[in-house]
Amino acid sequence: MSEDLREMLTDGAVHEGDTVTGEVTAVDDNGVTVALSHGFEGHISPQELSALPGTQPAQVLAVGDNVTAVVTKVDMESGQVALSKRRAEQSEAWNKMQALFDSQEAFDIEVRDVVKGGLVADVGVRAFIPASLVDRRFVEDLNEFKGKTLRVKVVELDPEKNKLILSRRAVLEAEQEEKAHELMEKLQPGTVVEGVVQRLTDFGAFVDVGGADGLVHISELSYSHVDHPSDVVKEGDHVKVRVLRIDPDAGRISLSIKAAEPEPWEQYATQFHAGDVVKGTVKRVVDFGAFVELQPGLEGLVHVSQISNEHVAQPSDVLEPGQEVTVKILSVEPDRRRISLSMKEASGGGSDNQPRRREPRRQTERQPEMPSSGTGATLGDLFGDLFKD
Repeated sequence: MSEDLREMLTDGAVHEGDTVTGEVTAVDDNGVTVALSHGFEGHISPQELSALPGTQPAQVLAVGDNVTAVVTKVDMESGQVALSKRRAEQSEAWNKMQALFDSQEAFDIEVRDVVKGGLVADVGVRAFIPASLVDRRFVEDLNEFKGKTLRVKVVELDPEKNKLILSRRAVLEAEQEEKAHELMEKLQPGTVVEGVVQRLTDFGAFVDVGGADGLVHISELSYSHVDHPSDVVKEGDHVKVRVLRIDPDAGRISLSIKAAEPEPWEQYATQFHAGDVVKGTVKRVVDFGAFVELQPGLEGLVHVSQISNEHVAQPSDVLEPGQEVTVKILSVEPDRRRISLSMKEASGGGSDNQPRRREPRRQTERQPEMPSSGTGATLGDLFGDLFKD
């Protein structure tokens, strides 16, 4: 070390804790060399380059870059000045993240690594994006995001615990909400549009109609009775829906698949007339009879008194959903959307179409034995001669 440099160090030209700026003169696996003012040379080890462990020097800086760092140690013997880029950025980074958290402003980050449970980024401090906050939907392979630039928001931070949680999902949901409001201004009740089934629940299906999800309630999936939405549609299906209601304040769109289709009464009712004998499928069994589907969505009622010539106490004793039956149409009332049917009259009152009552299983009774004469001889022995001729 030259006498001039030693004198500068002795005079305190560089102190631990100082923030200095210099030009990068060399980059290798051991770190980064920085030329400082007054002929000083600083060194940043790989551990002090980034808030992310395992960061390679070449990933952060290149020769010719200007870098700001904190002096962490001055070696009076060698004249080497140890620097930390990481420490210089931390204080400023936490202040910036706090401001972004308060304003809820979105900003861009680059995904540096994929770890168990999420993504990692370097924003001056280590930032973590949990897998559940990466997208609006489940992401099977997070590796597709490594090296990509994502727009995120700060959702949680604690400088004392060095904890910073970011969310891309929050940005996507905000964008989705904005698109939904724009779409709601364009949509009108009664409009028929195309959409894609996004997800199913027990009470219906959510359908994307061009930037916003609307709900098709289970009662609006089909004119036929539906036990579960998966019986009618599946995720990814392209469907036509009619807009029923729009509530911009609540951000809700009510849709109907069945209302976008021809109404069964308009489509099929003219095909049936009183006196016709037709086949149908039992859809529902109730205390007062059974509903039989003649065409998809078009049902008629077989009253309990019209099921059989025999007395039927409970329709469920002789009928069950899915059973195919032959019925005679007694009346068609389009104004009341009602068709009355009869099973017992379907075959002219005969027994061919009569349901069989499910009888309980009976045990086979043992036939009593004929008594013997008491002498050990059988009746055949006693009277056999009378029957020989």
